[in-house]
Amino acid sequence: MLLNHQDSSKNYNRLFHISEEPGINIFEPRPLPSHFDNINGDVVFAISDRLLHNYLLPRDCPRVTYYATEKTTDADRDRFIGNSAAGNIVIVESAWYRRIKETVLYNYEFPQDNFMLVDECAGYYVSYKPVIPLSVTPVNDIMAELLSRNIELRFTPSLIKLADAVSKSSLNFSIIRMRNALGG
Repeated sequence: MLLNHQDSSKNYNRLFHISEEPGINIFEPRPLPSHFDNINGDVVFAISDRLLHNYLLPRDCPRVTYYATEKTTDADRDRFIGNSAAGNIVIVESAWYRRIKETVLYNYEFPQDNFMLVDECAGYYVSYKPVIPLSVTPVNDIMAELLSRNIELRFTPSLIKLADAVSKSSLNFSIIRMRNALGG
């Protein structure tokens, strides 16, 4: 089932949490998976609809995602985006193809109450209070869902060198779960 993101494309304030676990009735604040300067204590993470595609992959799947802004140089745009018409690029390692095809995700929509923006570039929001989801939608075909959005999905044997290059570019980016990436 494809998520109804077209109706929400003008409302980036919709918040979601992607999980491989079905049937979560309440999300309790948990310790941070990594350090954030502006977060103190346990939280519930949410992602904006605008950048939801960054999380429409199995949890442990390493990925490099990026998009251009008005601050992106022409050289970086040419090097990393090229002639693509997509607004966002998502790159994963080829070894994850089968797992992506076989995984079912659950997209939990959250109420906006009690959430605060902590990273605009990544679309991260947090709540220090427990959250009861408004709804849950299974994502049975991850690739179809990704490709229904304004993204380009790319596969590569290894993300190591790409992640380093993107992190030094003028693009807005997220580099996620690189501890699971194959060596370069």
